[in-house]
Amino acid sequence: MKTAVKVERLKINYKTLEMFKRFKEYGHQELSMLEDLENNFVENNSDSPFYGIYIGKNLIARMSLYEIKKEYDDYFDPPQDYLALWKLEVLSDYQGQGYGRALVDYAKSFKLPIKTNPRINSHGFWEKMGFQKAHYDMKRDLGENPYIWLPEGVKEKNPRKTKT
Repeated sequence: MKTAVKVERLKINYKTLEMFKRFKEYGHQELSMLEDLENNFVENNSDSPFYGIYIGKNLIARMSLYEIKKEYDDYFDPPQDYLALWKLEVLSDYQGQGYGRALVDYAKSFKLPIKTNPRINSHGFWEKMGFQKAHYDMKRDLGENPYIWLPEGVKEKNPRKTKT
């Protein structure tokens, strides 16, 4: 990555959805956005949870960020609003060039704790980004293995020790 990277909020429109088809993690979430578009519920200027990096007119990296309200916080102490980061993906030709880091740094810039569920074989990336594995809670995590990022002054909520 040679020049400064601009992370921008993606518009919800047919062009963006068409670009999403190039990503491996294309799935239900985008299809529901497409359904909304087809039903005219979503306008081009609607706030999108998706952020991305373009090179020219090509979307080469993307993620989604959802703000979760503190009343639903089961991860952080003190309880607070936090970000759920999903679908972080960089197209294979652009991997290893700092675009994933740029997206994560952008998410961290909100200064809120972050929770993510890493894809298989991506745990090392998240650890390099300063994330830690959340202590597993069967009732809360339901088979997921979340990783969390803790900004200054925030701790993990009551980590429980699991029986082995």
